[in-house]
Amino acid sequence: MILIGSSPISESFISRYPINSVESNILQILSSSSQVYRYGSQSLLEFELSMRANMVSASRELHRSGLSFRVFRRSICNPDFWERTQEGGFSLKEGVAPSSAIRDIFQNGSQYGTECATAIVMIYFKAILNVFSDTLFNRVFTNIYLMNWENLDKNLALSYYSTLVDYLPGNCRYFKNPDVNPMTPEWQGENVIDLGGGLYYGHGIGIKTADEIIRSLNYNRRSGATESAYLLDSVNTLGFTHLFNIYSRQMG
Repeated sequence: MILIGSSPISESFISRYPINSVESNILQILSSSSQVYRYGSQSLLEFELSMRANMVSASRELHRSGLSFRVFRRSICNPDFWERTQEGGFSLKEGVAPSSAIRDIFQNGSQYGTECATAIVMIYFKAILNVFSDTLFNRVFTNIYLMNWENLDKNLALSYYSTLVDYLPGNCRYFKNPDVNPMTPEWQGENVIDLGGGLYYGHGIGIKTADEIIRSLNYNRRSGATESAYLLDSVNTLGFTHLFNIYSRQMG
């Protein structure tokens, strides 16, 4: 159930989104849920829907970009926009507009290589860039550093949930591989974006169903492994309310 303040969401609001769109699918999940989802304004709900839809589209865009899967010791980036650190992360180059640097990853992905958690952060930034203007994005995210979950910009305001009643497109999920082969620790798990419709995007694995991702991880278990890879209940999401407040102040 969705409430705007204390009032149920109107059917006219729901019908504005095309059937089978990401936004429509999210609204269907929320509206039919036993959980009450309360939003302070319709604008906040619209913003979250837009952000989630853009995370899905950015995931598909990154999948097509040519970004390669590499462990940190072998990571690569476009030196025109980023400086590669000794740890294998990417630090925004001085004098480069953050919006241009993020956009370059998606336009020239073949010049980049990293692992799956960093790819999720790239998707987060691209989704925000798609919603924000370049001017606002560049003002808010001045010192971007890309390396898994390290040194994340506080304005991403990531939220972590150990379990949820409903799982939505745009959520970051994690497939754990407890019996991973110690010779290939990069296969210990896979960070993914929920694309909706039973599909997930994970860098290095691609766009697949949960069963297909589990099968891929299971190919990389130690000898004598007995425990299958599995999807955790936990979820990682952007701080939609925090980002909306930044966005609405600019638009106001």
